[in-house]
Amino acid sequence: MTFGFASPQQVPPPASADPAARLGRMLEPAEWASAGIPLLRNPREVVAGLHDRHRPMPSTAIVAVLDTHERVTASASFTELAAAPDGWQFRNVLLAHLRRVIPHDLRLRAPVRTAVLLYCREGEPRWTETDGAWMWGLRDACTLHGLRCGAYITLTPDRWQVLGEGRGGRRPKTSAVDKPVTASRRTGAGRTETRRTTLARTDSPRTAAAVPVTQHRAAPRRTGSGAPEAHRHTAAR
Repeated sequence: MTFGFASPQQVPPPASADPAARLGRMLEPAEWASAGIPLLRNPREVVAGLHDRHRPMPSTAIVAVLDTHERVTASASFTELAAAPDGWQFRNVLLAHLRRVIPHDLRLRAPVRTAVLLYCREGEPRWTETDGAWMWGLRDACTLHGLRCGAYITLTPDRWQVLGEGRGGRRPKTSAVDKPVTASRRTGAGRTETRRTTLARTDSPRTAAAVPVTQHRAAPRRTGSGAPEAHRHTAAR
């Protein structure tokens, strides 16, 4: 006999063809702000780090899991092109990628890690129905994976914006290091999914520069008696 948590089946919603039901599976900024989403201490650093790791293009979503110190412990990026944005569909996609990159925390009494979502798209930074569907999907995916639902961030051609908070800034510049590995595959319905993964950075500790063994030192001065004159060191006050 085995005990565990059964994974929810990823089946389409009963009323997926109903526009009213689809609109019900999205969140507006006011609803998102009132949901108690934890604020990022340094959203600029999180955005810059994810942008540098995954190099997002339009229609690219990046889901990342942060520890208690807002360090990225796992992340995945993919391209999702949906004619009619549906929170149920986005929930299933996010949950599938979370399961690939990190184990669930369903056995914990309270969530410890936080999942954030950065979505790169064209247009203005203001809220759209697609953003609302991503918000709904992120919140539901976090619940099913035992994570705390974190910030939803849009990345437009000129800037990034944390929806529901009003914080934003200029779009990060692409770095020339840590180029990610890209893999593309067909997912059906004429849609191509692009997944990018990067290895965790290993920041080597900085050490002081080695002091050369051979150094040219001035010869000690000698006094009239032939004894070397001691150098006097005075401390600045």
